[in-house]
Amino acid sequence: MADLTFNKIAGSVLATGLLIFGLQNIINIGFEKAPPTKPGYAIAVQETSSEGAAPADVPPDWGTVLPTADIAAGQAITQKCASCHMFDPAGTNNIGPGLYGVVGRPPGTHPGFSYDQAMQDFAKTHTAWTYDLLYQFLKNPQGFMPGTKMTFVSLKDPQDRINVIAYLRSN
Repeated sequence: MADLTFNKIAGSVLATGLLIFGLQNIINIGFEKAPPTKPGYAIAVQETSSEGAAPADVPPDWGTVLPTADIAAGQAITQKCASCHMFDPAGTNNIGPGLYGVVGRPPGTHPGFSYDQAMQDFAKTHTAWTYDLLYQFLKNPQGFMPGTKMTFVSLKDPQDRINVIAYLRSN
């Protein structure tokens, strides 16, 4: 009888193994997935075309934005500029020229400040710092006036630039 008991146990183990492997194969056949045609993940990238491009950052209509600009916010933003520029009525120079009364002033003419060549060249073609010129300059000083010593990165937000210009105008 000992021989039959061993055979029964071995047969049941073998049958269980065959059942497991058989079910696994049946499940794989039943739920077969087609391999992807192109391996990897698709990343959706929005194409930009000239028709659907974001509008260019052009200077605003100053007659409508300056009366509603926040001068106090502009003054707070100029704290970034205070490490190089002074805004006092005396027109004190620092690392950069004093900016009191800069709106309407000819570029590169603040007394007692040694301007770089880029600013001197700019002054030859522009008679005064207008709102539009300040707006573009504050947007990207290095891009607007290549070669300038001014290392300030920029004011990206158009409303921040409008507020700063309103503050400079109030001086």
